[in-house]
Amino acid sequence: MTPAPTLTHVTPEGDARMVEVGEKAVTRREATAEGWVHLSPEALAQVNERRAKKGDVLTIAQIAGIQAAKRTAEWIPLCHPLPLDGVDVRLHVEAGAIRVVATTRCTGRTGVEMEALTAVTAAALTVYDMLKAVDRGIRIDGVRLLAKSGGRSGDWRADPPRSQP
Repeated sequence: MTPAPTLTHVTPEGDARMVEVGEKAVTRREATAEGWVHLSPEALAQVNERRAKKGDVLTIAQIAGIQAAKRTAEWIPLCHPLPLDGVDVRLHVEAGAIRVVATTRCTGRTGVEMEALTAVTAAALTVYDMLKAVDRGIRIDGVRLLAKSGGRSGDWRADPPRSQP
């Protein structure tokens, strides 16, 4: 029989805890995540033509993603606050949808995957908020980690998607 895995964020008594990372090596860490925002043709036209009533959708969503990455520990209860070295958020119109890609970097003791995923999610939600009056059927999906590097577990890359979600 295989022993039950040890849960890193739970004490032996079953209480939640933040994992101790003080003994981990400081390394350069980077993570990239993506997500998709599917829109109606009219909503997409407003994005492309920069005529959405709330403003420039892609620029405002980009800023929202950057801000969210910096505040990830406030969103995710047991996540360590990290001094980020850099955050890049890009939004591209591709095949009738908006692809959001975020890359986060730090030099630290724990990874930046949650920051990249949070940046993608906040940017996608901002697109929704800015265009919901035009299209209530906006769909956000395909949020996933694409790659991470650094730390004890080393580098990791996601398998390429079979097709756009």
